[in-house]
Order: sequence, then structure tokens, then C-alpha cells
Amino acid sequence: MKDTLIIFRPYLRGLPIILFMMIGGYMLASKYLNYVTPMYESTTKVKLADISEGITNSNLFKDFDVFATSNKVAGEIEVLKSEVLLNKALDQLDFDLEIYRKGKIRSVELYHESPVKIHFGELTENIENKEIDFQIDADNLIKLVNQNGVYASGQLGDTITAPFGRVLFTKNEEAFSGNTHLKVVDNYSFKFLKRSSLISTVKKNLDITAVDKDVAVIRIIFKSPNPEKAAKLAATLAEVYIHDYIDSKYKVANITANFLEKQIDAVNTKLIESENNIQNFRDRNGITNIRQETETELRRISQLKIQQTNLKMSLQAIEELEAYVKAGKDNFLELAPNFEAFTDLLSTEIVKNIKALQAEKKDLLLVYTEEEESVQIIDKKIEDLKLYLIESISNTRKNLQTKYELLSSQITESEKVFIKVPAHEKMLTILNREFNIYEKSFNFLNEKKIEAEIAQAAKIAFHRVISPAAVPQVPVSPNRTIIKIVAAMLGMFGAIAFIFVIHALKARVNNRKTIEDNSLIPLAVETPKLKMAEDEITHFQRLVTQLEIKGLIQPNAIISISDFKKNEGALYNGLHLAKTLSKQGARVMVLDVADQAASFPDKFQSILEDGTGVDIMNLKDSGFELMSKDNARQYILNMAEQYDYTLILNDYLGSRNSLLMLAFSNVNFISLDARLTLASKITEANLLIEEYEVKDTHFILNRAHYNPNIVVEVYSYLKKLIKKFIKK
Repeated sequence: MKDTLIIFRPYLRGLPIILFMMIGGYMLASKYLNYVTPMYESTTKVKLADISEGITNSNLFKDFDVFATSNKVAGEIEVLKSEVLLNKALDQLDFDLEIYRKGKIRSVELYHESPVKIHFGELTENIENKEIDFQIDADNLIKLVNQNGVYASGQLGDTITAPFGRVLFTKNEEAFSGNTHLKVVDNYSFKFLKRSSLISTVKKNLDITAVDKDVAVIRIIFKSPNPEKAAKLAATLAEVYIHDYIDSKYKVANITANFLEKQIDAVNTKLIESENNIQNFRDRNGITNIRQETETELRRISQLKIQQTNLKMSLQAIEELEAYVKAGKDNFLELAPNFEAFTDLLSTEIVKNIKALQAEKKDLLLVYTEEEESVQIIDKKIEDLKLYLIESISNTRKNLQTKYELLSSQITESEKVFIKVPAHEKMLTILNREFNIYEKSFNFLNEKKIEAEIAQAAKIAFHRVISPAAVPQVPVSPNRTIIKIVAAMLGMFGAIAFIFVIHALKARVNNRKTIEDNSLIPLAVETPKLKMAEDEITHFQRLVTQLEIKGLIQPNAIISISDFKKNEGALYNGLHLAKTLSKQGARVMVLDVADQAASFPDKFQSILEDGTGVDIMNLKDSGFELMSKDNARQYILNMAEQYDYTLILNDYLGSRNSLLMLAFSNVNFISLDARLTLASKITEANLLIEEYEVKDTHFILNRAHYNPNIVVEVYSYLKKLIKKFIKK
């Protein structure tokens, strides 16, 4: 904690400087802010259109923006920054002419608060970006001035002919109606800005950002020295952006509708031609519905093939029966034909009759012989039936064969129809595909034409201004509070740096820590700055007691007190030690080696008056400087025997006499002043003590813990200078 206080002690001492610098910085900042041009900021927010969303819960309007695409915020920001939109916005604003009220330090733009309006006639030279000064006096006389003086003049309301052309100054009635106390008599200037320069200036003060990357809302921010300008440009740019979007959408919809109408006519012609091609092909090839016709033919051929198969099965059966019967016609009665071959009732009946006659014959043969007429008649009947049956089988086979061949020829003829079907289908597929392409194109173009006509008719956009620009009342820059605080802090830091540098350059002893960090010689005495006589008495009484307890003051001892230069405390501490010892009843001798009594007569006089047992002797008067070392030693010892204590007010350290006194003394004190002694003197003292082997040496820190107010020091220093000046 003490170390921390030691570190901050120079700054506490220099607190007046810090406060002075902070106040100075604050006042300079205040003065600066009186002349700096403030900047006003106005903001407007625009919500971009979304292809998937129209007005909430209104599906009708969703189709009105059919040509809107998914807006990319970054792209829309660049559109807003483009010179095309800025030009359109500036065309609606009166920013091209700037009028200033001129002061000695800064000029203020008046805009609509100007007492006059300026109208240009024919200009004989280009005055863009040139500042032209003029004055208005109490008689409403307007004077155009330059470095050489007045070069053109005229009354308010008259056309003035100037070198650059004709210009008319009229009274601004709007400004006077809003401010009846408007000052007219003053110095002014105007500047007609080139559009490229105006756009460049606007771009510098224009900031367009997205509210959030996932939110289609754009923030338009514009700064201007004039608050009305800041609000007007932000609002106008948003309005121009929305109208430009609507105009672009309308133009696109108009162009698209016209284009689609032409394309629909062309596609319609090709569609009709394609329909005619299909109709002609069907007429040439007799095609009604090739699919149904093909299915019908296939169904008929299938039925014919079924019939053919049935006939073939019957034919095979009858052929087998015919061959069977022909092979066994001699033994016909022993045959057993397959009745599945007989499919008609007549053949079945014949077979039944034959079998009945055969059975009847067998019955007759039981009674008669073969030659019997009745038996022979039965044989003849059987033979007739057999021949009839064989002939019937043959005719049936021939009939079936004929039917089978006829069905085969019909199937063959029917199958010939399918030879041209693939070609017809291929051609119809090509024609239908061409027709479908034109039909889809026609339908698509008609749909888009309807959408384009809707978009053409709906002159609205879903870009919306959700936060209109307002005229700012408070400037955003400069930030007066921040600037004043920063200026005060800079003053504080500058003062701290100044104190640090001064403190480092002075490099004084300052405190006990400096001595202990730079020397092994102990610090025996710390004498504070004592202003009152009572404080001096109390302090030195306590100091004598402490030194006696430590064994640093003993009876008949020779004590030397030295310093490096004047006013470092040797005289002050030595005299008061002698005075205190004397008041305690001791006889004290003070040896003045450097004749300090001549330099400080008042201090010695006070000792002589108050100290009853103190004798002061100036060694210079006794020829001490001419004595050898041994003689000088003996001389000091002889004098010391007559007193209880001998105090030597030594010469400044480094001189011959000072070294002699250090060698003769029992105890040596080196006085260092906290405010005057350089820290390097501690090292010098170390080397001196070490080189000459001086025994029992201690430091005295004079004015310890003394941290005077710098204002008081400056005052004291100036007071001394004034006294010296008065004496001279």
C-alpha cells in the first residue's frame, strides 16, 4: 500500500496541473465545438417486395407482382447507391445551388432559410463549383465581391449583370414568413454545384445498409449539415426507388405483353397448320382412329384363328376317321370308330342303324343261313349304310378342308392390314408431337399474356416505406459530450505524462524507498517539514531519544553532519540537535567547518539565544585549513574533551575538510533533502564511504514525506523572483 502511495505521490502533488490541463482541454473542446459544422442524420426504412408474399391475407394481389424475383438485399443496396437513382432523386431536389452565410471562421449553409433566392439568366462562363461572394446592406443593395473588391451590384429584385452572366436576387418570402427576425444584412456566398460533384458529395454522406441479412428491409441513412436536406434526400431516394421499381415493372410487363401477342399469333398459325397436316394424313389413309381400328382387326383375326383351330381339330379327327374306315372297310362291322369324330346326328343315327341291323342279322343267323334272303337283305342294308357313311365322312372331310382353307386365306388377308400400321403410327406420333408442342406453347404464352396484362394494369409495388425520414433536431456529429470528455481526458493524460517526465528528469531522492533501493547505508533520521516551533521541539526531542537508544549519540562523541550542497538539511538538523541536547543539560560544541554562520546568520543567532550550553566555533578563523591531518585531528580531540557532545557542521561532501571530518568523527550523518538532492548523490555517497572506509555512517532524510502543492511552489518561486527584482 505504501509503495502504491509512493507511486501516486507525484501525481497527487501535481493534481492542480492535472485539473488545470483537464479544464483547459474542456474549454478548448467547447471553443472548437462553437465553430465546427454539425452534421444531422435522417433515416428511412424500406421493406422490399417478396415474390411469395403480397399484402397480408390478400391472395388477389400476389399475382400483381408476377415479374418480381426473390430480392437479394445486397443487390438492391447497390441499386439504391447507383448514380441512376441518385440522379433521379436529385432532379426532384434543389440541392444544386448552395447559399452560405459567411462568418470570420466558418460558413453556415442556409438552404430554405436564406433571405434571398437566386435565379440565373444567360451565363457567359462556367461557374460550376465556384464560390461567389456577395453582400447585402441595410438598403437591400447587393454587392458581388472578390479579392479586388466590388465588381457588380444592384438592388434586391433587380437583375445584376456580372462577368459570368446575369443573375437575379429576389426576397425569400417563405423564409421571412417562418422567421420574422431573420437577419438580412450580412456577408453571403453561393455555389452552383456540378452534378458529378454533387453526386460525389451525396455518396460520401449516404449510407445504405441491411437491417439484417435474413430480413428484406433496407435502411437509408443520409448526413448533411442542414437537417432539412438530410430528411429530404433520404425520403426522396426511397420514393424514387419505389417509383423506379414500378416504372421498370410496368415497362417490362408492357414489352412482355407486346412480345407475347406477336408470339401467340405466330404459334397459332403453326398450330392450325399442324392440325391440317393431321387431318390430311387421316383422310389420305382412311384413318378414323387407328388405335380402335387396330384393336377391332386384332379381335376379328383372333376369332378367325379360334375358328381355324376348331376346324383344324375337327378336320384332323375326321381325317383319322376316314383313314380308319377306309382301312377297315372290308371288315366294317368289326370297326369301332371314335364317336368324338361324329359331330352330327345323321352319322350317329347311321351308326346306330348299322349296329341294329348287325344285331338283327345275328338273331336271324341263329335260325337261318347266310343264303337266306332275309339275311342277305340285311347285309345289303348294312352295305348301303356303310357306303353312305363312308361317303358322308369323305364329304364332311372335304367340307371341313374347304372351310379351313377359306379361314386361312381370310386370316392372311386380315393380317396384311397391319403392314402399314407402324408407319402410320410413326407418322401420326410425329404429327401429334408437333401439334402438342405448338398447343403447349400456345397455352403457355396465353397464360403469360394474361399475367403480363394483370401486371400491366396493376401499377403497384410491394416495396414499402415502413419508417419515413424525419427532420432531425439534434446533430449526430460532433458528439459534444464525448468530445468534451475526451478532450478533458487528453488533458489529464497529457498532464500525467508531463508530471512523469518532469519527475523522471528531476530524479530526486523523494522518499525512504529510493535510499533503501540504492544504498546499504542505513537511514537513521527522517525529519519532516516542520512549520511550527512546537513541532520542531517535539520532533528533535524524540529524535535524540531514538539516537541514544540506538547508540548513535554517546557522551564525548564527535558527530559530523554533512550534505552535498546548500539547503540539504545538514545545518537545520545539526543546529536543532545541538539545541535539543543543550536543553537536556549537556554542553555542546558546534564546529562550523564551512563558515555557514556567515551564510545563515539568523539561524545561528537563534541557536545562540536559545541554546544556553551551545558554543559555536568557526574553524576557518582558527587556521584549521593549514593544519596537517594529525594536527587537525589532535586539535579537534582536544576541543571535544571540554564538551559532552561535539557536532561538526561539515563542509560539502567531496572537499578536503569534509573528508577529514568524516575520518575524525565517531558517527557520520549525511543529510539528503527529499526535494533537492539528486538520487544519483546516493550512489556518490556509497562510493565515497566505500573508498575512504568511513565508519558508522548513516543517512538523514530531510523534509521526509513532504509533498508540497505545486501551485504553492510556483507562487513561492514567483514571489522570490519579484523580491530579487525589487532589490535590484
